[in-house]
Amino acid sequence: MEENTVRNLRKERVGVVVSNKMDKTIVVAERRKVKHTVYGKFVNKTTKFYAHDDTNTCNIGDTVRIMETRPLSKKKCWRLVEIIERAK
Repeated sequence: MEENTVRNLRKERVGVVVSNKMDKTIVVAERRKVKHTVYGKFVNKTTKFYAHDDTNTCNIGDTVRIMETRPLSKKKCWRLVEIIERAK
């Protein structure tokens, strides 16, 4: 495989920043609706990702895009790509 095609296989997620208290690290929550297997009701599920924010620019409530990367620490294997929308 060529170098460019390998990079393009990385996963991307869009979520909301729920914490920026750590240095150069943000916690991004991705919300999704999942249909319950038995009852058919739609349930909100949340997944939290630890992402690397090199410049500490994100604030709580910002909508951001993150990309998968190599492990940077025990829990952190995502990095900030862009800030889609600032918190109001």
